[in-house]
Amino acid sequence: MTLRKGWQYNPNSMDRQRFEELVEEELEKLPPVFRERLTNVAIIVEDAPPRESEREGLLLGLFHGIPRTEKSVFTSAPPDRIFLYRKSIEAVCSSEAQIRRQIRKTLLHEVGHYFGMTEEELRGM
Repeated sequence: MTLRKGWQYNPNSMDRQRFEELVEEELEKLPPVFRERLTNVAIIVEDAPPRESEREGLLLGLFHGIPRTEKSVFTSAPPDRIFLYRKSIEAVCSSEAQIRRQIRKTLLHEVGHYFGMTEEELRGM
């Protein structure tokens, strides 16, 4: 999930441990039908996205892997990864409640990619 350029990092950043707790809480709140089908995927909190992604705007999260709709049962693959970028999420939020909502929104967006949804499909939700 990417936002337009021009956002500044929030100087009132949240403690990383608290941010990770919010991610775990929001992951647990996913509907069971989705949560139970999240297999072989790691949810990773990074402080910031890689430098090369900065030209695209502010990156809040990223799915890295093979969508479930494209996987074969006959081959094994390393775990898929969903990255949530803490400082980027904090940059667009001014309170813990907003951070929680943005974590959920970003997590749902990247889980959508895991299940094979395109950017256009996700924007329509």
